[in-house]
Amino acid sequence: MKPTTIILSLVSAALAGVAIVCVVTENDTRTELAKVQDETREQVRAARDKQTASERKAAEAEVKVKAAEKAAEAAAAKVAAAADAHKKTDEDYAATKDALAKNATKIAELEKARSESAARVNELTAEVAKLRDGSEVREANAKSKKAEADLEVASAALREANSKMAEIEKTFATLTEENNRLKARSREIGSGSTPDHRPL
Repeated sequence: MKPTTIILSLVSAALAGVAIVCVVTENDTRTELAKVQDETREQVRAARDKQTASERKAAEAEVKVKAAEKAAEAAAAKVAAAADAHKKTDEDYAATKDALAKNATKIAELEKARSESAARVNELTAEVAKLRDGSEVREANAKSKKAEADLEVASAALREANSKMAEIEKTFATLTEENNRLKARSREIGSGSTPDHRPL
C-alpha cells in the first residue's frame, strides 16, 4: 500500500472518530441541560411554595396578633368599667353609711325628747291629781294636753325617722352586697377568670 493511501486512511479514521465524539458529547450536553433545567424549575417551585407558606403564616400570625390586641383592649375596658362601678359603689356606700350614722343620732335625740315628754306628762298628771283649785286644774290640763301633743309630735317624728332608718339600712345592706360582689368581680377579672356578667 502506498504511503499516501495509508495517510489518507488514517486521516479519514481520525475525522470519523472526532465526529462520533462530537455527536455523543452534544447529546450528553442536551440531556444534562434538560436535567439542570428541570432541577432549577423544581427549586424555583419549591422556593415559591415556601414563600407562599411563609406569607400565609405571616398573615395568620398578624390576624392572631390583632385578635389578641382586641381581646386585650376589651379586657382593659372591662377592668376600667368594673373599677368605675366599684368607685361609684364605694361613694354610695360611704354616703349611705354617713346618712345612717346621722339618722341614728337623730333617732337617739328623738327618743330622748319622747322620754322627756313622757316624763313631763307623768309629772303633769300627778300635779292634776293633787290640785284642788279649778283654774289650776284647767291650766294643768292645758299643759298636760300640750305635753301630750308634743309627745305625739315626737312619737310621729320618731316613727318617721325609724322608717327612714329602715330604708337606709336596707340600702346600706344592698350597697354592702354590691360592693362585695364588685370586689370579687375585680379579682376575677384581674386573675383572668370568667367575670360575673350580672347587671350592675
